[in-house]
Amino acid sequence: MHAPRTLTAAGDLLRALAAPVRIAIVLQLREGPRCVHDLVDALAVTQPLISQHLRVLKSAGVVEGERKGREVIYSLVDDHLSHIVVDAVAHVQEEK
Repeated sequence: MHAPRTLTAAGDLLRALAAPVRIAIVLQLREGPRCVHDLVDALAVTQPLISQHLRVLKSAGVVEGERKGREVIYSLVDDHLSHIVVDAVAHVQEEK
């Protein structure tokens, strides 16, 4: 039996991952660290939207940012969470 607090935290984490743009960001960061403009170019999404989604992922502990000069370079906190996203995408692709 898992503690309710643990289940609540897991639910919060899954909610943070439950948006197509955030899934795409995690998949991009799985390949390596990226700055916001790299993500904007790769995903063809506006900078404010990328920044908003990065804030959600950062507050959920999925990504972390490191300032390098004028830019912040984002990376995944660990690979565990990227596996959740990769497995979900693979699962959906298998159903087709």
